[in-house]
Amino acid sequence: MSNILDNVFGLSSQALDVWQRRSEVIASNIANADTPNYQARDVDFRQVLQQASGGDSQSLQLSTPSPGQIDTTTQSADALKYRVPLQPSMDGNTVDGQVEQSAFASNMVHYQASLSFINSTIQTLRLAINGGGQN
Repeated sequence: MSNILDNVFGLSSQALDVWQRRSEVIASNIANADTPNYQARDVDFRQVLQQASGGDSQSLQLSTPSPGQIDTTTQSADALKYRVPLQPSMDGNTVDGQVEQSAFASNMVHYQASLSFINSTIQTLRLAINGGGQN
């Protein structure tokens, strides 16, 4: 059943999951804006979506010829990234409220767009099943 939905909706359903996960992470950042030493996190949307779609055949994998180098093939796709602060704070917290609110608003626009695309696909399928609305 999952393959059928993937064929119908393409990456939209997976993108919706990533946008949902990112909104949770950004909300957590906003909630911890006053927590000392809290490190703001974010989801790398492109990396997660690329891995969800089976990866890009044209992407180059880094080789790790020497011990001690980071092996990029063993990292999980949904690993959160640390957000680089624009202005460091005295208590070690890297959350910038305005940046987080802006990211949250932008993320919600993307989430709604993905949801609208899925809804329009469902409406198109309904129209095709009903024969164009004719009896």
